Amino acid sequence: MLAEMRLPTFHAARALVIFLLSILSWAFAQEPRVIPLWDKGAPGFESRRNEPEQAKDYWVKNINNPSITVFLPPKEIANGTAVVIAPGGGHSLLVYGAEGVEPAKFLNRLGVAAFVLKYRLAREPNSPYKLGVEPKEDALRAMRLVRSRAAEFGIDPNKVGFLGFSAGGEVGFWVCYGSGAGDPNAPDPVDRLNAKPNFHMSIYPGPLGLPDSIQPDDPPTFMVVANDDEGHSDVVIDLLKKYHAAKVPIEVHIYAKGGHGFNLGQRSNLVSIRGWPQRMVDWMTDGGWLASNAK
Repeated sequence: MLAEMRLPTFHAARALVIFLLSILSWAFAQEPRVIPLWDKGAPGFESRRNEPEQAKDYWVKNINNPSITVFLPPKEIANGTAVVIAPGGGHSLLVYGAEGVEPAKFLNRLGVAAFVLKYRLAREPNSPYKLGVEPKEDALRAMRLVRSRAAEFGIDPNKVGFLGFSAGGEVGFWVCYGSGAGDPNAPDPVDRLNAKPNFHMSIYPGPLGLPDSIQPDDPPTFMVVANDDEGHSDVVIDLLKKYHAAKVPIEVHIYAKGGHGFNLGQRSNLVSIRGWPQRMVDWMTDGGWLASNAK
């Protein structure tokens, strides 16, 4: 048997090395990239940019250098659409895995580029940040930053949406309702861009930032909540009425049960809750957000 063994030929060995290098290259290429929203730290809080974040299990907190983490789909299925994702956590932490990374990977499988936002937390103990101020500033900057690098990310700047969960839904309200116009005289060209999302998805959002009324140029919206999620189902019903009155497109799914914080539904025992992400896919498809720009 030993006499019959043959060492690999030069060409076979070379092919094996190339194959292994390609696997390693692919693995490293898939590593998400973190991009701070501001190169020198958040305005007015630059001295805190190097304070380390705290992370354990499912959460991240102590965010003083807000950022986006980039999740890009395979080029062969990319359709040019992008979504900025704001995880929930009551503004005291971020449910970063289940409401950030998992939705990002779900959207990647649809050909959508995803950017998970780490925004500053106003309800964390001893936080110097205020609700409706720094988190809103971070969301506006994230939208502008994504659009400013559209060519790099392979996206269409006119197909950038926002997805928020719970407190992240409140962050979504802050960025969706208002002009979103940039400052044409801003020294940073990123701040000259419009921050308003082209479309909006909100999952069991809280009440902060809920607009008094809906304007004709407000983004088409998709919302999900459970009827037994007190304090959140009312928010969705309220916004539904305002969209209906303004005759602006909205789709709402109110499930009989499910409580709060069911994420993408995969951990729920309820068939209806497990199926809600497909309703979002349907809505995105009907809205043209999953259609490729390629001709």
